[in-house]
Amino acid sequence: MIGALRTWENNIFFLMGELSLKIKIGDREYPIKVSEKEEAERMKLIGKALNEKIKKFSKEFEINDRQDLLAMIAFDLLVKDYKEMQIRNKKEDHLQEKISGMNNMISDVL
Repeated sequence: MIGALRTWENNIFFLMGELSLKIKIGDREYPIKVSEKEEAERMKLIGKALNEKIKKFSKEFEINDRQDLLAMIAFDLLVKDYKEMQIRNKKEDHLQEKISGMNNMISDVL
């Protein structure tokens, strides 16, 4: 390919603005394509964090089956995400109430 930049850097392959990388999760590698180097670095960090969770859950629950471990991790992450979403929604509702109150005060003045 003419004009293509091909280099390997930290297991990331650069090719014409698109980045291909391999993320190892458990004992398998998965190819991922991203558009920015920062996103590639973020994916690598997420892969590392996932592998750490696999090790933690494996030790904590004495489970070696990768599918069971990944299912438990997925469930754990969704529970955390749901809690964070509830907190975010409460904050948004509170802000909306404050904005409505301010709008009412402004309307009363006008």
